[in-house]
Amino acid sequence: MAMLVHAPPRVTPPPSLPSAVLFACTHNALRSPMAAGIMRRYHGTRIFVDSVGVRPRETDGFMIAVMDEIGIDVTRHRSRAFEELEDGYFDVVVSLSPEAQHKAVDMTRVMACDVEFWNTFDPSLIEGARAVRLDAYRAVRDQLERHILDRFPVPRMGRV
Repeated sequence: MAMLVHAPPRVTPPPSLPSAVLFACTHNALRSPMAAGIMRRYHGTRIFVDSVGVRPRETDGFMIAVMDEIGIDVTRHRSRAFEELEDGYFDVVVSLSPEAQHKAVDMTRVMACDVEFWNTFDPSLIEGARAVRLDAYRAVRDQLERHILDRFPVPRMGRV
């Protein structure tokens, strides 16, 4: 009697993760710190993560509140400009606003890196009651989390 031998299913390897990612937005006060905090949650020290803005301003309190809701503490975040970057090398620069996209593309003149544009709504533009504003921030936070996990998947245990 002949035995049937089944080949193991083909497994598509996960995309290789970059070693350093920079998130950038207009003010480095809410979108890019959110993205950096979420990225650190899932990738810890596996990937170096930083964030900057075109025109830094004070960290946004609503951003701190919605990040705290999911257990990410960003209270120590201090907004910084592109010119204040301490590390001069990133594999990927993710810009979250059109202004940041222009600065990120300028960086490619002196740095070999990939630039991705994730045009992300600025929830600070929403006016109204606190609950309405917080909902807008939560929507942006959740959108960034989904996008990060799609683009930078967490390796399964046992994989390098």
